[in-house]
Amino acid sequence: MDPLTQGVVGAVVPQASLRKKQLLLLGLFGWLSGMAPDLDVLIRSTRDPLLYLEYHRQFTHSLIFIPIGGLICASLFYLLLARRFDLSFKMTYLACTLGYGTHGLLDAATSYGTMLFWPFSDVRVAGNIISIIDPLFTLPLLILVLRAAFRRKRRYALLGLLWMGLYLGFGAVQNYRAERAGQELADLRGHQNVEVSAKPSFGNLLVWKVIYRHENTYYVDAVRTGITPTVVEGDRIVALDLQRDFPWLDANSQQARDIERFRWFSKGYIAKDPNYEDRIIDLRYSLIPNEINALWSISLKPEAQSEDHAGFTHHRNAGPRERQLLWQMILNK
Repeated sequence: MDPLTQGVVGAVVPQASLRKKQLLLLGLFGWLSGMAPDLDVLIRSTRDPLLYLEYHRQFTHSLIFIPIGGLICASLFYLLLARRFDLSFKMTYLACTLGYGTHGLLDAATSYGTMLFWPFSDVRVAGNIISIIDPLFTLPLLILVLRAAFRRKRRYALLGLLWMGLYLGFGAVQNYRAERAGQELADLRGHQNVEVSAKPSFGNLLVWKVIYRHENTYYVDAVRTGITPTVVEGDRIVALDLQRDFPWLDANSQQARDIERFRWFSKGYIAKDPNYEDRIIDLRYSLIPNEINALWSISLKPEAQSEDHAGFTHHRNAGPRERQLLWQMILNK
């Protein structure tokens, strides 16, 4: 999730769990530790753009790394600040470890995917129950964390934990409703035995992107999970076929290997970009949930050398049209 949310969640857990009056300090250490795992974004290579995809949300986000990450944060914060306020190293370590531990678990609740079980498994766990940015989740937590810190009242942090649990639980219910509506739509189309995946659209738990594959075609639709779910049918696209789409590609080249890396990252939801001959897109994400307008892609070059890597590009598609359409879906217009 976004850094603010990671920090807030990292702060509220030690504030609620540790019976100490230094709630401001505990919250600060939990906040900073809660954001620390995302320092893995610094693992990059100009030569290999996909290296970033492999290492983001990898070992720093795994369950086994939590005590190590907490120790690194605690050692730094104790030397810089904690000992000056008579906070023991043990209490600093507990606050940092609790804060650090929230990060991977919260990321795993989103649709992006987090390698919680590294190094034992490379499966990217994705709960699909909350958007990567959701103000309705974050802002109440932020208020409660600040009130707990400055009023030194633990009950505000406990209320924050309650809000977090209720909101994520509501997200799980909404995910189930969206997937069920998507399955009913697939059945109406005569598409049997398909695996329907539902992901929250940007910033809310009301409108969901529903995607499934039938034979060699992906179907992308939107579901508004109000009192009665409403389906907005959307785009469809043929799944990637390398022999058909890129007949010139050398199967032993680095670009071919990079396609498989991208396929793993995208959980197989990939296709040739209908607008650009050299692009392969990740179908799972778009600002408008029933459209195929990918947020990122890889690009190939026929003239590339066998050792050259594929390119990787983020696409910024949040224009006025997209914001207006999403808002209309949220308002059921």
